[in-house]
Amino acid sequence: MPDWNTRLAVKYQHNGETITITPIDQFSPTFALGAEPLHSVERTHIGVVYQPKSMTFSMTVRAIGGVVGRLTALALNGTRFDIIVQVETGGDWAFSNIVMRNCLITSCQPGAVTISGAPSATFSGFSLETQVDPVDGEAVTV
Repeated sequence: MPDWNTRLAVKYQHNGETITITPIDQFSPTFALGAEPLHSVERTHIGVVYQPKSMTFSMTVRAIGGVVGRLTALALNGTRFDIIVQVETGGDWAFSNIVMRNCLITSCQPGAVTISGAPSATFSGFSLETQVDPVDGEAVTV
């Protein structure tokens, strides 16, 4: 039975101090590794044209405490940050490590405030570098 002791967090440096922002309620990474087949008049699929890799994300956090404020400050200041998987104990995740490095937030969509439940905000952005260390297999850096 897995023991879920992992969580996503945002990590960045401020005045030489490492600051961690957590919890993240929802995280959706997107990796676009574009490749297009190359055709000629004589035949099809004679080669491939690779397009630049694109690594984007969206994450949703609840507007409780300072999480939304800190992420908004990162966005407005253009501060780069890492999105990491923190493993507290055990090996209960498909990856031993996943890091989206040098991330920037490009937009924020605050949710509606209601009578019940905490409001949330969704932040979207992109990553300049990603490193994935699966539990089984080789590490990949993009």
